[in-house]
Amino acid sequence: MLDYIALGILIFAGVTLFYGIIVIHDIPYEIAVHRNHPHQDAIHYAGWVSLFTLHAIWPFLWIWSTLYREDRGWGFEGVDKPGGDEPGPEPAETETSESEATRQEPTLAEAAETESPSPEIALVKHKLEALEDRIGRIEEAIMAASEAADSGEQG
Repeated sequence: MLDYIALGILIFAGVTLFYGIIVIHDIPYEIAVHRNHPHQDAIHYAGWVSLFTLHAIWPFLWIWSTLYREDRGWGFEGVDKPGGDEPGPEPAETETSESEATRQEPTLAEAAETESPSPEIALVKHKLEALEDRIGRIEEAIMAASEAADSGEQG
């Protein structure tokens, strides 16, 4: 009689342990559902994969599920940068006429055609010239290397 009771307790303990592990591995999924996480299904599937990877990824699933909250998203928007305690300069209010409000900014080509380019355009032109110079030197080096390789094969 005691053998049957011991066997029953052993089976009950095994089944409880089995389902307990499954419930524990569903905790990140439940957190994701509660927070309306956009990757709920992926977290749920990864929880099942974690059972077969000896629980190696389960802590990362917990972190992944707790990073998102529906009210603030991932939490990276609106994060103040270091030294952001100082208030920024207030925008100056200027009265603009209708013609100024409808005026469009000149395109890059139009600005390049003007006699006195803005500092930004001059900087872009300078960088473009530097890049063209570098490309030319790279092409020369490639040609020299290919000529050296051709002469090495023939000689």
